[in-house]
Amino acid sequence: MSKAVVKSRPTVLWCYKDKLDISSHKKKRAKQIKKLLQRGLLDSEKVDSFSLFVESGGLTYCYYKDSERILGNTFGMCVLQDFEALTPNLLARTIETVEGGGLVILLLRSLTSLTSLYTMVMDVHERYRTESHSQASARFNERFLLSLASCKSCIVMDDELNILPISSHIRSITPVPAKEDSNGLSESEMDLKSLKEQLSDDFPIGPLIKQCSTLDQGKAVITFLDSILDKTLRSTIALTAARGRGKSAALGLAIAGAVAAGYSNIFVTAPSPENLKTLFEFVHRGFDSLEYKEHMDYDVVKSPNPEFKKATIRVNIYKQHRQTIQYIQPHECEKLSQVELLVIDEAAAIPLPIVKSLLGPYLVFLSSTVNGYEGTGRSLSLKLIQQLEEQSRGTAKSAEGSHSGRLFKKVELSESIRYAPGDPVESWLNGLLCLDVANAIPNISRLPPPSDCDLYYVNRDTLFSYHKDSEVFLQRMMALYVSSHYKNSPNDIQLMADAPAHHLFVLLGPVDESKNHLPDILCVIQVCLEGQISRRSAVKSLSEGHQPHGDQIPWKFCEQFKDTVFPTLSGARIVRIATHPSAMRLGYGSVAVQLLTRYFEGQLTTISEAEIESDTEASPVKITEPTEKVSLLEEQIKPRTDLPHLLVHLRERRPEKLHYMGVSFGLTLDLFRFWRKHNFGPFYICHVPSAVTGEHTCMVLKALKNDDLEVDESDEWGFFGPFYREYKEKFARLLHSEFRNMEYKLAMSILDPKINFSEQERAGSSSNEFLTSLDSIMTPHDLQRLESYANNLADYHSISDLVLDLARHYFRGEFPVTLSYVQASVLLCMGLQGQDISYVERQMKLERSQILSLFIKVMKKLYKYLYSIAAKEIESTLPRIKQVVMKPHEISLDDDLNTGAKKVEVNCVPHRRSLHI
Repeated sequence: MSKAVVKSRPTVLWCYKDKLDISSHKKKRAKQIKKLLQRGLLDSEKVDSFSLFVESGGLTYCYYKDSERILGNTFGMCVLQDFEALTPNLLARTIETVEGGGLVILLLRSLTSLTSLYTMVMDVHERYRTESHSQASARFNERFLLSLASCKSCIVMDDELNILPISSHIRSITPVPAKEDSNGLSESEMDLKSLKEQLSDDFPIGPLIKQCSTLDQGKAVITFLDSILDKTLRSTIALTAARGRGKSAALGLAIAGAVAAGYSNIFVTAPSPENLKTLFEFVHRGFDSLEYKEHMDYDVVKSPNPEFKKATIRVNIYKQHRQTIQYIQPHECEKLSQVELLVIDEAAAIPLPIVKSLLGPYLVFLSSTVNGYEGTGRSLSLKLIQQLEEQSRGTAKSAEGSHSGRLFKKVELSESIRYAPGDPVESWLNGLLCLDVANAIPNISRLPPPSDCDLYYVNRDTLFSYHKDSEVFLQRMMALYVSSHYKNSPNDIQLMADAPAHHLFVLLGPVDESKNHLPDILCVIQVCLEGQISRRSAVKSLSEGHQPHGDQIPWKFCEQFKDTVFPTLSGARIVRIATHPSAMRLGYGSVAVQLLTRYFEGQLTTISEAEIESDTEASPVKITEPTEKVSLLEEQIKPRTDLPHLLVHLRERRPEKLHYMGVSFGLTLDLFRFWRKHNFGPFYICHVPSAVTGEHTCMVLKALKNDDLEVDESDEWGFFGPFYREYKEKFARLLHSEFRNMEYKLAMSILDPKINFSEQERAGSSSNEFLTSLDSIMTPHDLQRLESYANNLADYHSISDLVLDLARHYFRGEFPVTLSYVQASVLLCMGLQGQDISYVERQMKLERSQILSLFIKVMKKLYKYLYSIAAKEIESTLPRIKQVVMKPHEISLDDDLNTGAKKVEVNCVPHRRSLHI
């Protein structure tokens, strides 16, 4: 390889799990080689060449767990050992760093058959196993191996460098002619050359544009420099592209242009300074083209931190005046007080709340990878860029043509630099890990009524079999995942394939079986079966404070309520629900959840099927087929043919017997209202927001109709009812501390208080839950203060100490006082959350006078009810004259005489007896 490339020796990246096969230390390596030679495991002729390879320099060793630090770097060769430790994330991180013409080598232990990789126990499978689901299937490995046969640039060889049959296509390589003109330039290269000639006399654009490799990159640099030379410091420019398109290089050239334009304080941030290697390299190239001399016009400062491996963290320039280019860590937003230009590289790899905190009244350039490993977390591109575009449109409308407000521009790069266009390895990796499905979201032929749609179970053996139609269906499913607001990663596809407790469902419109094509996917649901944990394990986990992997809802429920019975129940957690972008907010997601609920409750199974009792479940399709014992040189690997149907209607599949369904999600108002609409109630909200999204993790639950549990039929929440009401009490108390700044609409939705009461309830005669005594709430003096405030005779501060208790009793349902939604919201903000009026102004967007008016109305209503209770209490203690009730003619005269006669006869009996004696 070194002889084939006409440039310096290629750099090599060597990744491993925890121990190198051959030590990187010279003396230790010599001892290892000597032992291998003595045992006959190494050919002496190969020792010299391998030692030369290791000792020649340019090798970067990296643990798999530290592989994030290589993002943004480029290598000529990548070696991956410890196949069992590989995950899709690691494959994407490492392979994407290799340039076109480079090598990616996977080292495998001795194998007798390639199909043995199908059953290899992967390290990640340990995380997938739970107490009730312990058998993981290596479907991803099967698909990975089959995909290698379709990669035109992949060679599978044995240790003697013999090409195996799976790579037989490599023997017939034909050169592909490039579309070039008479000068040897393609059309895009001609356009770039023309652009460079047009701008050659412009400073500083002319010298910098000569460093660009593609037309897209040149246009991006021009866009950056236009904003820099504008010097209004009111622009935000987002640069998005796939890997290897020159984003970091364009940012580096733009920074050099900003220095030439006189900018003094330039700050750069990225997940790690090691990710900025390419950026600072092109800052130096830009300085060279602008005729800046190192040590004379600028100095470079390297990091003393050994973790950053001497990465550049600062450039001091003093040609015109004192200028600095300074690296800061993403969380150091307090250092941006004097910044003029902020550059955020690989923003998609930085948590969204941190990126938002970095934005401010200065020029901002940010880059984001939209495909590849870093681009799989589309949280940034979907949320932040969308918000910036909306804000830009809003300020443009409000400004009405003036120059106020911030401008937002979005630049995309499509031409590849690191690889040639259509690079086969890039295409293979994108197809294997579904990295570029966001660019190919399929159009829907028609949108059927939601009531006409059906939910189907997806057979994972068929889905990951690498069959042509299965691959198309898988890519479409992943496209819905990526287009939704989930924080995706390549590892998700291995979780879908191998995790034993996970199941997939799709919502499809009416299927015309006469037409031979795949139906449109309207919605995808991924479900994880949880629970069925032994009581002993639950008690042990609770006593040790340790939660095993998986079974999120049972363990969290057990932790919250100290309940060791709930983990023994069986349930399903909805991991994801993704709707097609063209079918959003049209009811398809709701229909899918309703059908899934009915399915697990056994309502979709026909009576005849439900009556069938079977002692044994249908045996799953085996991932590996028994193969004949053939050598590696004769083994043929191809997709299986005896596969079950990809889609199974829910009427044709026996449902698992479950007691509940649950969901864990990032808490937002829209999401919570969606799940609340389907009768899911919260039992846990994390006090600390997620570092990735800035949202609180929320878990909700819904009890399913099940004959195994004895529950109160009148309780709509089933067995979950007492726990749900207990959590609402807890949440109301937490609103004064951890959730003090929560949006009032969200808090109201979670509490879901009863604010409308009937006449009978207001009279206090229909329920024992209502308050009947003031002893536990306030003294007579407190009631007097409340009366003064309600009559506008006192200030708000005179009753501020009473508001919290009043609010808690009201939201507990103890005051049958009817309030409007806005009045209840004001009571929540000022009572439960303890916020001042200025906070309520910002939250509710109301005037101060309106808020005070609403608050006084609330206090008047509460005082009126409390006064009525006090009056009843006082009235009950006063002495009363016994009333004589006159009821004439209630008994007839004859009846009265007969009754009197009977009494006389009874009294005369003893007297008669005494006379006889």
